[in-house]
Formats: sequence, C-alpha cells, structure tokens
Amino acid sequence: MSTDSGTATIRVATPADAEPVQAIYAPFCDSSAVTFEESAPAVSDMADRIDSTLEDYPWLVCEHDGEVVGYAYASQLRKRRAYQWTVELSVYVAEDARAGGVGRGLYESLFAVLERQGVCDAYAVTTMPNPETEAFHERLGFERLVDFPAMGYSNGEWRDVAWWRRSLSVKPAEPEPITPFDELRENAAVEELLAVGEETLHR
Repeated sequence: MSTDSGTATIRVATPADAEPVQAIYAPFCDSSAVTFEESAPAVSDMADRIDSTLEDYPWLVCEHDGEVVGYAYASQLRKRRAYQWTVELSVYVAEDARAGGVGRGLYESLFAVLERQGVCDAYAVTTMPNPETEAFHERLGFERLVDFPAMGYSNGEWRDVAWWRRSLSVKPAEPEPITPFDELRENAAVEELLAVGEETLHR
C-alpha cells in the first residue's frame, strides 16, 4: 500500500479505532522485540488506552482510503509535576504502508499539537538494534542521548534500549502548565495542526 495514490488523512483517534490500531500493533508484540509488551492487548484494552490518553495527550491515526494504516500518540514521561513539559512518543505503521511517509506525517502532526499544548521536549525509547527506527528518528531531528545495555529481557534475549530527544520549543524561564488535549480541542483549530503532517503525506 502506498499513500502516493488515493486519499490519505490524519485525524484524532477515537475508541472506535481500537480494532485496526490493535491489528497494527499486535505483530510488534507477537513476532519481534520492538516493544517489550510480549502479548498484544485485547481490542477493548486498546480502546481504553486511546480514551484515557486523549484526556491529556494526542492520539492520532492516519487513514488511507478510509483504512487506518498507522497511528502515533504521546504519553506522560513521568508522573511528577516537574516533568509535565516532556512527553514520550510512540508510532506504529502497518507493514504494507511503511516507507510511504506515514510515520513522518503522524509525527509532524503530533509535534505541532504538542507544541501548541506547551510541551517543550519529546522523547522516544527504542529497543536495539533497530536500524530502520534509528534512521527514522535521525531524519526527524531526534538526538540519541544514551544507550542502556541489556536493559530488558524479551523474546529470549537481553535487549539494549536507546533514548532519543527532540526539542519542540524553547523552554521559558517560567513555563505555564501545559494545556490538556481535551481542552485544546475545545479552544483551538486542531485540524490546522494535523494538516502539518498531511502535507508530508502528499509530497
């Protein structure tokens, strides 16, 4: 599948997207060590994850001709108030939609939304080795901060983990609390922010 033809859009996810989102995510659990979640969550659990995430952070999906082919979301990095200006990102793309700009488009939209919320830094955590993921984050301006050797045991092997960071905005001396995503959706034209990534899909 390629987004070069047909209609590709990026929109905010809903719990009704749980089934296609779970279908995209499941292979990463069942047949690889990309995620340390070794069994795929049930569709109902995925719906709960989407619903709870959207209170504070964006969860986006990319549709191609009406079919969900990828998704990305932000989540809390750590619980204490001092960390509220940082988030952790995740992105997953269906196997037959990779190398078509879907992951980049989703991230570009995510960056735009998060910056509007007041988030300053985005982090990504990747299981290594993973050359495609490394190259992807480097292309999007992430800095590889640190590697943790043999940090997790998954699928019969000890796995290294790398942490990456991308700055989204300049850190103010006295930052305002970030705007929860559900509040942002009420007071801002989120569609304009999502369009930032859609431009990537159609280049």
